[in-house]
Amino acid sequence: MPTPSQTSALVLVVDDEDSVADLLVDALHLGGYRSLRAKDGMDALRILRDETPDLLLLDVNMPMMDGFELLERIRTKGDQTPALFLTARHDRQDTTRGFVLGADDYITKPFGLEELLLRVAAVLRRTMKVENESDLLRCGPIELHVLTHEVFVNSELVTLSPTEFRLLEYLIQNQRRVLTKTQLLSSVWDIDFEAETSVVDTYISYLRKKIDPDGTGLIRTVRGVGFQLRDPKANKSGQAKL
Repeated sequence: MPTPSQTSALVLVVDDEDSVADLLVDALHLGGYRSLRAKDGMDALRILRDETPDLLLLDVNMPMMDGFELLERIRTKGDQTPALFLTARHDRQDTTRGFVLGADDYITKPFGLEELLLRVAAVLRRTMKVENESDLLRCGPIELHVLTHEVFVNSELVTLSPTEFRLLEYLIQNQRRVLTKTQLLSSVWDIDFEAETSVVDTYISYLRKKIDPDGTGLIRTVRGVGFQLRDPKANKSGQAKL
């Protein structure tokens, strides 16, 4: 079994049952993860003031503040730490509620430790950045910091919504390529079918207003095809601004 190191993922276990929490912490250690323990929701909030875990392992049924309320408070503060719920409930409405609040996965009790570790690994694989992935993406005057979720244009901080950020990140990763609406819908909105929607045009408009208020042509519309992010100073092609 792998031994946790200082670079191992940190998991915050929130469960009011000592025996269950101890079992979870031991399993995580055997899986090569570091862990912290919170005895209830209020204790978890105190820990989160000083610690930045990579994953929250939340029991649903807890006194005073259940897992749903805890996650809702965390998300309201803008904390998007991945969350995996542990629940003895089999109510479909509970599952729906958890995902609406921003849960990444559910494990129904009773469960095996192997299943737990597989679910933890799957969530972390989707949410953690690999070590060699560049944190900084650039295009012309734009700097996008992946890990801190910050965007600067001409060294000025620009506030973007999560969807605007994902759209800009995908455009920068594919800068100079003309991306179709279908590609954008699939990669940014996870819509993998033909959809009559203006959401792409709407968010492109939002982005232009925020990152290119002077209309320098950072985002180019290729009529009938899609959109292209480019550095206008490096693309003096003589084309009219669209």
